Formats: sequence, C-alpha cells, structure tokens
Amino acid sequence: MHWFADLIAAIGVVLNGIPQGIMALSLGFAVFPTTFSFLLVCAINFIFNSVAPVSFQAESLALTGNLGRNTKEYTSIIFGGSIIMAIIGLTGTLTKIVGILGNHIITGMMAGVGIMLAKIALEMAKNSQKSFTGWVSIAIAVVTYLISNDLVWTICLSVIGSSLYAVFGEHYRNELPANVTMRRFIFTKPTFNPRIVRGTLSLACLNIGANLSYGLITGQMTGIKPNPVNLNLLTTSQALADMGTSLLGGAPVETIISATASAPEPVIAGCLMMLIMAVILFAGWLPKIGRYVPSASIAGFLLVLGMFVTFPENAATALAGKEQLVAATTMIITALVDPFVGLLSGGLLKVVLPLLAAL
Repeated sequence: MHWFADLIAAIGVVLNGIPQGIMALSLGFAVFPTTFSFLLVCAINFIFNSVAPVSFQAESLALTGNLGRNTKEYTSIIFGGSIIMAIIGLTGTLTKIVGILGNHIITGMMAGVGIMLAKIALEMAKNSQKSFTGWVSIAIAVVTYLISNDLVWTICLSVIGSSLYAVFGEHYRNELPANVTMRRFIFTKPTFNPRIVRGTLSLACLNIGANLSYGLITGQMTGIKPNPVNLNLLTTSQALADMGTSLLGGAPVETIISATASAPEPVIAGCLMMLIMAVILFAGWLPKIGRYVPSASIAGFLLVLGMFVTFPENAATALAGKEQLVAATTMIITALVDPFVGLLSGGLLKVVLPLLAAL
C-alpha cells in the first residue's frame, strides 16, 4: 500500500500548487513552458535520489509581481535570479553565505518577507474594484487555518470558496491573454534596467532563505538523519528549471515545504507530484480553471502564510540570539523595501556595530 500513500501525499501537494499556479496566470506568466521545469527537476530528483521537489511558490510570485511592472520584467527578474542561484548552487556557496551573514540575518529577512506577504494580501483585497472576493478569501483562510492549522486546507477552501462567491455572487469571468493560454514555446528575450536588477537580487536573496528553510524542513519531514537534502543540488536544479522556463515566458518554480517528504517513499512521492503537475500544465487544464478564479482569491492564503506561518517562526529564531538589533533591522527593512536591501542592511550593520563599540 506504499504506492497509495505516496499518491495521496502527491495529490495533496498538487492541490496546494494549483491555486499558486493560478496566481502565476494572473501575473501574465505562461504555464505551458513550466512543464519543462517540473519534468527537469523530476528527472534530477529521481537520478540523485533527492526528496525535495519544487512547485509554484506564492512568496516568489508575490515578490516578483511586486517588484516588476509587466510580464517581460517578471521573466527577466526570474532569469537573472536563476543565474545567481545557479552560480551559488554549482560553487557550493549557499552554506558559506549563511556562515558569513549568520542565521539571525537570514531568518530576519524571511520574517520581513512574511510581513511583505501580509501587506501584499491586504493590497490585493483593497485593490479589487467593487469586489469583495479578496476579503472573502481572507475571512475563509483565517478561520480555516485557526481551526485546522493546515495550509493545504487553508489554500484549497479559501481559493475555492472565494472563487465560488466571485462566479455566482459577482458573475466573474476572466478571458486570459493569448500568451498565457498558448500551448507552445515562445522565446522571451530578457531585458535589464535598475528595477529588474533590484528584483533579481531580491529574488535571489529570497531563494537563499527559502532553500535553506523550506529545503531543510522538507528533509526533516522524512525522519532520516542526517538531513538528506543536498542544498547545492536543490539550488542548482531549481535554478536550471527557472532559467529555461523564464526564457520561454513561463512561470517560475521554487523550493516548497512538501508533504511528499513524509510519504513512505519520499523520492517517488515527490517525483509523482511533479509528474502530475506537468500533465496538468501540458494538457492546458490550468488556464481553463483560471478563467473562473480571480487573482484576489489567493489573498487569504498569502495573509495566513505571511502573518501566521512565515513571520512568527522566523522572527522568533531571529530575535532569540544576541544580535537582536541586526535581526530586527533586517526584518523591518525587508518588509518596507525588499529582501536584498534588507539582507544588505543587516550585513552592513553586523560589521559596523562592533567597530562603533570599539571606539
């Protein structure tokens, strides 16, 4: 019966990924090219026996949508970020970066991202013109999470409930752009400007924190000791997947906390999840669902993810050590500006404070 437990775990993570894939659609990403990403990482994980899969990630999508202005800038940010992460993964410098900055700065940045996600969620709800879909999503998500303490139930019920309200209560229908629904590859040339450079650096900083925290948490869920996740392999495979799909206008995939790790065969369950997602994208089913799902329907999940999950866990870790001022500064600046500026500010403050104390 191992196969059945693996399948159930895979389906659960797929249900979690579909609404975030719809969020990618709302930003104008094509999802058909992302089939390539899921198949690539699936093959790498199967060959190297890796338990950490990838999928659509709300944090990276929200950050990219917040820092870019259009789909071309979004894909350019993803491409630039993937190059940085590929270099980090191939050279094995991810753990060295943490060693230099310190865990309190990394977790402070992730706590700041949590505040940023909550802020984005509230803006999505407020900016839905003459629509209460975002507020309905937030209400359902908060109630569901407080009762169940389960993110899969939270995202499923909040997205489905708010979408049903939008379709039947507000007669919502959305005609998606041709580039989103098109089932073929179209090369998208990256562009560069100061905003894209800032977005690239911010996304890379977010992925450093996410790969460390989400990747290692997924590894812990297997119960295997020492932690089986190879962070360099995870970082490299995710970067290569994003590099390819961004050049084709596709949505990014990132490291997630995956319930497949708790399955009897975590590698098989993770690969199965990615294969199911690849089939859904290749068949063109996600855009058909997306016609009836407003972008504001994800607001509730973003709020819960930021305010109830990402912020408290990381803030508690960041502020538990001796360098609380550095961690708090990183957290606040990340929330107000972006993860790159937050990480940079924390690193500079860590160097400057001892020098000032020595005067």
